[in-house]
Amino acid sequence: MPPTEPWTVGRLLQWTADYLKRHGADTPRLDAEVLLAHALGCRRIDLYTAFEQIPADAARAAFREMVLRRAEGMPVAYLVGHREFYSLDFLVTPDVLIPRPETELVVLTLIERARQGADAQIAICDVGTGSGNIAVAAAKHLPRCRITAIDISEPALEVARANARKHGVLDRIELIRSDLLAAIPPDQQFHFIVSNPPYVAESERNALAPDVRSYEPAIALFAGQQGTEVLAALIPQAVAHLYPGGHLILEVSPMIHQAVVALIAADERLELGPTVKDQNRLPRVVQAQRKP
Repeated sequence: MPPTEPWTVGRLLQWTADYLKRHGADTPRLDAEVLLAHALGCRRIDLYTAFEQIPADAARAAFREMVLRRAEGMPVAYLVGHREFYSLDFLVTPDVLIPRPETELVVLTLIERARQGADAQIAICDVGTGSGNIAVAAAKHLPRCRITAIDISEPALEVARANARKHGVLDRIELIRSDLLAAIPPDQQFHFIVSNPPYVAESERNALAPDVRSYEPAIALFAGQQGTEVLAALIPQAVAHLYPGGHLILEVSPMIHQAVVALIAADERLELGPTVKDQNRLPRVVQAQRKP
């Protein structure tokens, strides 16, 4: 391509997608589109009607800087500062795990279960709330719920608070800093306890994608040598805070699914429910109900 040819939107996207592919990006074209749309202050879909336009120098400079950082491994969501989850836009920072499509199954399961109950106030606890994506999405779709959102990280709670405020549900979400349920009063109970806890074993660290391993918060990812250590602590705590008939909904790795099922089966206060599989037909969301 002649060096004098102008850097149009279309040319920038093509060059950047090729560049990011050479640097190991899994979705180079998508990454290029998201970054350029952010630099131009437009929607990604708007790029498709602007292929012949020539961005201003300032926008190109901002785009170039983000592309370089993406090539180094920085996740796109951290570069642009937000990520879509359950059709809602969430603020994200390196203090929180980037919301993933698999976790939408937790929200979907929660909403379906909650809507089966009586038309009354529903008490929900989200353990390890991170960006607040589960809590906020639930609050948006369950107007009669009140949610306690817990995280051990104060910076994560600030991100969750910002997202709850952004989506107009802060008045129904109480944010608490706690190591699992340790800070919850012994007599406080919930109809639902949900969690996307750390569940990656330390032995799996090197198998993670480099951008995940290097940039996302380790405290939200790793759970000891087996990957079940956090869940082993959470499950008995959760049972103590569930109403009789209350539901426990947990996202897990398919690699530890059977181990988590065994932990639940070992607690005679719980009745195991059906596991929800993800789009790849892998076990992803474990359900249990506290016996009456």
